[in-house]
Order: sequence, then structure tokens, then C-alpha cells
Amino acid sequence: MDRRPEPEVMDSEDDVSAYASAAAQEHLDALDNTFVDQMLSLTAHKGALAGMLLDVGCGPGNIALKIVRRCPGTLIVGLDRSANMVKAARQAAEAAGLEDRVHFQIGNADQIPFADGTFDMVISNSVLHHLSDPARVFNEMCRVAKPEGAVFVRDLRRPSRLAYPWHVRWYGRHYSGIMRRLFEDSVRAAYTPEELASLLSRSGMSSARIFLHQRSHMGFVYRGQP
Repeated sequence: MDRRPEPEVMDSEDDVSAYASAAAQEHLDALDNTFVDQMLSLTAHKGALAGMLLDVGCGPGNIALKIVRRCPGTLIVGLDRSANMVKAARQAAEAAGLEDRVHFQIGNADQIPFADGTFDMVISNSVLHHLSDPARVFNEMCRVAKPEGAVFVRDLRRPSRLAYPWHVRWYGRHYSGIMRRLFEDSVRAAYTPEELASLLSRSGMSSARIFLHQRSHMGFVYRGQP
């Protein structure tokens, strides 16, 4: 199935509200938990993480807040191009009493506003399919990670044309309304593992290891020099 690109920025109040509300639902909350579990496992932190972490495309802040709750030694910066997403994330951090450990700001992943080697880890969840130039963003992630740091990226994966109707019915069964439309658009905009390998080969993280998560997600983990 041909890829159908999706807008880079989710900034309408309806989209932000739908996404933030759905994140509190059992299904998406559990999915976010698997992201954190997988990140800690594949980057060899085994449940403990310390230092500075950058969340690229942080959305309403759900992943960042989950990490700081589980990893007391972590400080997180969340970066998103959407002013409305950043506003929602800041409100969530304040409501949770975690605003001293996580900072959300507006920024562009194509030109991350931090110096080389700033972060112990750089992560991104469900952002890849929004990017117009993924290889450039990969290079930026690698640049701001410390030489011995890690980069962890996970996103949806695009099924074949024949599998698509079943795929969106099954994996989208928990969504309705705007969230169902956003999910179907995102699946059509997602990459395949082969396309991801090609993107990585054109970046500074060509040695990254691609992983699959069930039939719905994929991503990669990159580790710098020890």
C-alpha cells in the first residue's frame, strides 16, 4: 500500500483534545506503558534510568510523565512543534506535581535547539510518520545525544493493501470519532520496516537495530560508544 503522508504538526484544538483525552483511556495508556517498558529493556537500563532525556514530539506529555514517575533520577525535556500540545503537556505536569522534573517547550525536530551531546537519551513515540525528512531528524537526534548515549524511536508500521482493512479494524477497535480518523490516517502515513532501514542508512545512525512490536509497531534503538 502506498504511503499517504500526514501533516507534520497536530495543532488544532480538536485534535489535541481528542489525543489528550484518549491518552487517559485504558488502551492508549497501556500502549504508552509498553513504550516505556520496551525503551528501558532495549537500552539496557532494566527499569532504572538517570540523567537528561529528550522526548522529541512529546505531544501532551504522557510518555515523559510516565518516565519521570518510574525513574526518579531522570530529568526530561519535551519538544513539540504544536503550541497546543505543549500547553496541554505543561498543564498535565503541573497537575501531577512534576513540573520541577519535566520541561515542555515548542521546538522543531529538524533543528533541535540544544547543543551537541546534551542528552543521555533521546526518544520519540509515534512521530516518525509525521516527518517530511526523517533522515535529517535522525541526525539531529544523534547530534544532541551524548557520544555514549542512546536513541530510541517507536512508531506505527504500515500494513499491506490487503491487510489494511483488517489492521485498522482490529488495532483501531478501541478508538472512535476523531481518534479513529487520526489512527487510520496515521497507519496510512506510517513506514514499513524496509523503508525505515533505508531512512536509517542515509543518516548517522545506520548501525541502529530495527525492532518489531507485535504487528502494529516498529522502531529502532541506537547506542553510542561505551
